[in-house]
Amino acid sequence: MLLYPLSKKIKGITITGVLLILGCNNTPTLPQPTSPQPTETSNSENTPAPTPEQIAKAPLPKPYTKPAVKPSAATQAEAAQYRQQGLEYRAQGRYGKAIAALQNSVRLDPQNLSGQVILGWTLHLDGQAENATGVLQQALVQDADHVPALNALGIVYLVDGQLEAAVDTHTKAVTLQPDNEIGYYNLSLAYHRLEDYGGAIANAQQAVDREPGNPHPLVALAIAHWDNQDPAAAQQAYQRAIDLDPSYQDSWFLDHLQQAGFSPEQIQTTDTIRQAV
Repeated sequence: MLLYPLSKKIKGITITGVLLILGCNNTPTLPQPTSPQPTETSNSENTPAPTPEQIAKAPLPKPYTKPAVKPSAATQAEAAQYRQQGLEYRAQGRYGKAIAALQNSVRLDPQNLSGQVILGWTLHLDGQAENATGVLQQALVQDADHVPALNALGIVYLVDGQLEAAVDTHTKAVTLQPDNEIGYYNLSLAYHRLEDYGGAIANAQQAVDREPGNPHPLVALAIAHWDNQDPAAAQQAYQRAIDLDPSYQDSWFLDHLQQAGFSPEQIQTTDTIRQAV
């Protein structure tokens, strides 16, 4: 799942609105109970079928309640097929179809937390912050300590500007999983936007220590040092990011940082450091 873009492949997240929606077009349909055909013409016969995008943006369902019976092996296998199909659609940027397929997967196997996190994250990528939040919160109703759901929800909060909620969520995630580089990285970005530069530096360094080959935490460390009035440390951290990925020498490349949780102001600070290196 893409919590970092481009050069970084994210661990453990790849998102619940569990809408009871069947796939469209090439999406396989599930067996439906037969019912008598109406004898009178209905106005709905002239109504166009909803598109996958309309389906994907439908209201969220009622909160999760644990099923009385665990899905059968065959049902779980069918859910897995929908989940894989959703991931393939998402990789193609076809978010409407991806969400519809992932909703089918969650409907069939609502106890599969990975499926819920994948759905929630896909909603986030589609710009549906409210629906993504609801889905991921429902996953946490089932397991309040599920770190992938916490990581995903914390990023949704961060990108949506809910900085205190992002800090609370990621703090719980790193407490539960101390080697959680994703959590520390996003804590750094949140603390930086809250102008707690000491907290931003400490958490960025934790992320760097845990994954020294990833340039994103180094860029987070650089902007924290810069706004903490330490340009030498900022330039040193940014040069290390360039050493890992020379694309950071180019201004146009920095736009992708928005996908990595950076705000426009943080991207502008990054560009200022880039020019100073």
